[in-house]
Amino acid sequence: MKITPHIVVQGAEQAAAFYGNAFGAEEIERIPTPDGRLMSVQLLIGETLLHLADEFPEMGVLAPPSIGGTPVVLALDVADADAVFAQAIDAGATARQPVQEMFWGDRHGQLEDPFGHRWNISQHVRDVPHDEVVATAAELFG
Repeated sequence: MKITPHIVVQGAEQAAAFYGNAFGAEEIERIPTPDGRLMSVQLLIGETLLHLADEFPEMGVLAPPSIGGTPVVLALDVADADAVFAQAIDAGATARQPVQEMFWGDRHGQLEDPFGHRWNISQHVRDVPHDEVVATAAELFG
């Protein structure tokens, strides 16, 4: 069983191009509708399939700007977080948290793409015992 994200955007055509530039996504296929919107665009990012679609308000299918944001963060585990983060920023993303060393052993940053979706960009750099991660989280959030 796999989970495949299916995200909704305002401008699926532009989003497909952005994800290609930002994350090296390759388009697999698309399903257009007669009115010019895209019901589905399948993209391959690394080994992961991502579906995206235009808004269909008449069906309750809305993008983050239409609903006031998103509670979901998409995560990319990459070999070079700094390079991927910079590439996404150059493509038009906005930094929410710069890439930095994190207590759980990753170089990690978060960005928001031009379509309102948030992305964690992470690179594992060192193993940290779970009890140390839990203790540090308790200190930070306690």
